[in-house]
Amino acid sequence: MMKTIAHRFKISIFSVSLIVFLISVSLFHVNKSPQNQTLTPKPEPASSLSQEQESVVRRNYIVRFIEYKKAEHHKEYLEQNTKEKFEGSLSWEWINRNNPASRFPTDFGVVEIDDEAANSIIGQFERLKMVKDVRVDSSYQLRNLLGRNKKERHERVGAFSDGRKRPGKIFTSMSFGDGEDNVAAAATSNQTIDWQRHLLSQKSQVTSLFGADALWSKGYTGAKVRMAIFDTGIRSDHPHFRNIKERTNWTNEDTLNDNLGHGTFVAGVIAGEDAECLGFAPDTEIYAFRVFTDAQVSYTSWFLDAFNYAIASNMDVLNLSIGGPDYLDLPFVEKVLELTASNIIMVSAIGNDGPLYGTLNNPADQSDVIGVGGIDYNDHIASFSSRGMSTWEIPHGYGRVKPDVVAYGREIMGSKISTGCKTLSGTSVASPVVAGVVCLLVSVIPESDRKQILNPASMKQALCYKPRASIFPSVLDYTDCPYSWPFCQQPLYADAMPVLFNTTILNGMGVIGYVESRPVWHPANEESNLLSIHFTYSDVIWPWTGYLALHMQIKEEGAQFSGEIEGNVTVKIYSPPALGEKSFRHSTCVLHLKLKVVPTPPRSMRVLWDQFHSIKYPPGYIPRDSLDVRNDILDWHGDHLHTNFHIMFNMLRDAGYYVETLGSPLTCFDARQYGTLLLVDLEDEYFEEEIQKLRDDVVNNGLSLVVFADWYNVDTMVKMRFFDDNTRSWWTPVTGGANIPALNDLLAPFGIAFGDRILNGDFNINDELIRYASGTNIAKFPGGGYVHSFPFYDSSESGATHSFLASVELGGSRIAVYGDSNCLDSSHMVTNCYWLLRKILEFTGRNIKDPVLFSNSVKQKVPLHLDDDQLPSRRTDLNFSTYSAVFGKELTCRSDSRFDVWGTKGYGLQVRGRNRRLPGYKAIDLGRGLNSSADISITKGPKVLDKNKENSSGNKFLGLLYRDDLDAPVVFPSHWLVPAVVAVLGILLLLNFWRIRQKRRRRRKGSSSSRYTNL
Repeated sequence: MMKTIAHRFKISIFSVSLIVFLISVSLFHVNKSPQNQTLTPKPEPASSLSQEQESVVRRNYIVRFIEYKKAEHHKEYLEQNTKEKFEGSLSWEWINRNNPASRFPTDFGVVEIDDEAANSIIGQFERLKMVKDVRVDSSYQLRNLLGRNKKERHERVGAFSDGRKRPGKIFTSMSFGDGEDNVAAAATSNQTIDWQRHLLSQKSQVTSLFGADALWSKGYTGAKVRMAIFDTGIRSDHPHFRNIKERTNWTNEDTLNDNLGHGTFVAGVIAGEDAECLGFAPDTEIYAFRVFTDAQVSYTSWFLDAFNYAIASNMDVLNLSIGGPDYLDLPFVEKVLELTASNIIMVSAIGNDGPLYGTLNNPADQSDVIGVGGIDYNDHIASFSSRGMSTWEIPHGYGRVKPDVVAYGREIMGSKISTGCKTLSGTSVASPVVAGVVCLLVSVIPESDRKQILNPASMKQALCYKPRASIFPSVLDYTDCPYSWPFCQQPLYADAMPVLFNTTILNGMGVIGYVESRPVWHPANEESNLLSIHFTYSDVIWPWTGYLALHMQIKEEGAQFSGEIEGNVTVKIYSPPALGEKSFRHSTCVLHLKLKVVPTPPRSMRVLWDQFHSIKYPPGYIPRDSLDVRNDILDWHGDHLHTNFHIMFNMLRDAGYYVETLGSPLTCFDARQYGTLLLVDLEDEYFEEEIQKLRDDVVNNGLSLVVFADWYNVDTMVKMRFFDDNTRSWWTPVTGGANIPALNDLLAPFGIAFGDRILNGDFNINDELIRYASGTNIAKFPGGGYVHSFPFYDSSESGATHSFLASVELGGSRIAVYGDSNCLDSSHMVTNCYWLLRKILEFTGRNIKDPVLFSNSVKQKVPLHLDDDQLPSRRTDLNFSTYSAVFGKELTCRSDSRFDVWGTKGYGLQVRGRNRRLPGYKAIDLGRGLNSSADISITKGPKVLDKNKENSSGNKFLGLLYRDDLDAPVVFPSHWLVPAVVAVLGILLLLNFWRIRQKRRRRRKGSSSSRYTNL
């Protein structure tokens, strides 16, 4: 009996020990995390698929080579080096291009590849020594290319219509109208600008406004200047032109004529000789490159051939009145660089997407191209003209000043298709105005000296006859507003993030140049020594241009200084000797600075804007924030304080706030300096170190947090897929308007989470009307906070009440969240909510509570709660590292953070950071296109939580410590402590049980031995 009891006792001890041990293990590995879903649309019936989609078996690719050779040589090279692997296969085919460029060597070929074999064939090509890379052949589509008048009406052509993509590459508005019936509108905007009055009582010749007649009287008319016009062609017998040298067709249509009128109009502005619509340089030699079809479509490969032919034909000037947001079409962009390096002056329209900021078009946004904006006859920037800054350097730098020049683009006279004149408006008109001026000025220079004197840089320097280098802009003056906006809007002060000023180096001495020695800051007086400048600049200045970036901080000893700082920055540039010269060319560039400095503002008035976690188009399909906007489905305006959030920035400055930009991870700022961290419309992930630091900053360092989110819904993302005839693939949104799963990770330590509802409606707070445009709902929020709800329209649950605005106090910090950012974004704003942002910042920065926003009637005693498995999930079917600055990247503070943390992991981080890996992500097929997604059904798998992070809802085994709903967030200094203690206890119990068993075995063994002895 006693043995049985002892045996049962041993079993019970073992069972208890084992259970405790398993519980401790489960605390590490069995926690829930947000579920992951795979995006796939529901299969369509075969009968509903378009013929175009059914035949999706091949697509065209551009294969770029490192050397120029005849096309036949490149073809044989590919065939010979892939023959063994693909012998007898028809999986790829060389496409012959029968155009004028075929007579010359080329550096690329076009091949057609089966979709199923694309990855293996492309990989085989790119491993060849003579192949540079392989890329999809992009197509271009002009949108409403033509202007309108009363007699002519042309269908408005857009890249998107009713949320669907038309054939062709995505391009911004090329629309411009005449003066009598003009509505200049950005196709990517909901705004229209209606000109109700004539700016001139009589239409003037634009040539007279630039003084062209003075040069004509001296015999300069553009003679022997080779002008390439890339457009829709021209008719050979047009009576307005005396010197059409060559017409070439680069499209798949069998015609050289202009059937749309755009190319003819552009040529007329440059070189027309009709008395009613005179061009600037009537004796210019016109080379008409027909690169657009009658349907206003073109392909990158057409442009590459045409560009190569322009280089081989030794053109002087090239006009391109098109543009778009895709500055990552590398074959196109790099060919433009090669073109300008060949001493061809390229003039391009900056775009008709004004008055929105951050809407510069490529290639006009490139530093080697003369980007042209438009003004009216009052010398004001035309409303339709796109605004800067350039966005391709964001977020890890600062955009450059663009456009380079503005010209009259309103009611310009030009030639019709056959005969006669008409007026049109737009930057597509302003571009040939500048191109015509350039041709006229080029003809002033003796033909034998042109290539030595004239180049894209010297033309920007207004044809200074002595070759030199210069900086543009050459002055940064904080007292000169609005010219120096946004810098003049906010003074410098100590302990702030560096202010970045990005200038362009124009090197008129040669196509290639170098910085001879580090730039030098020369203070004008003793006080100017308070300014500390770090410089970053181009290693090689090519072609003709480079950059010089100033990273400016006020030293700590200037914390109480108030006044102006002046001085010069000098940098020495040199270039190799020109033909016939023996010595290097040298030049010193000077940049004058006049900066305003104030004492360091109080912490409560300092706001830090997170730019680092913003992702925009390109490179991926980043969707718009408002789903009501059907004709502009991409988020491409930069999402920066100085682009589409510039009105908000100005408002905050007028309200007395000091707003700084963070272009590095959240570990790279000192939270003790700021009252509020502002997160608006963010799409990227977060490093684990960022999540931990933000939690500590809020709990321990008194930092407050404001979040403006946006919609995120997997089913809606599926419906937003479109088939692109250009890449012959499906494009699916990379994320929603905001990356809600990532934001929920960031906010989890505070018991806050957003849902996946898409809400719309108008509501009133404090007698202010606000439009909630495709916002999300607040799904979780701690008790004791103030939560506002409204019966918004929801496509899945009409009329239901949803929470959209919430705020809570956490000791000395405060948090406020709102589910929509469209009321702060000037791109597609219906109503603004700047007043609401001011009230929120008064709360987070100074603990001032508005009586309406913080009424007892909206105070929540019980927390909002939603199970974790019902929260929005991540997509798992795309390579997010292609778009992300976090996922698959190293945690590093970049050159836009304070000097003391450059190149480190951030404040207080001594250990090496690690790459961010999204929970639950499977292996990624890197061979897929940037916007393509796997056709895998949507799954709702188990949730997996990051090991170093515990949800506020906690674990059911320790319900007393981690309650499901917290009245206030409970933040533990380290989440591994309790599980580790339990694990140790379990191990100790197992060891104790093992020792007891060992002792009893020895006892039994000893007693057995004594019995044998007695026997």
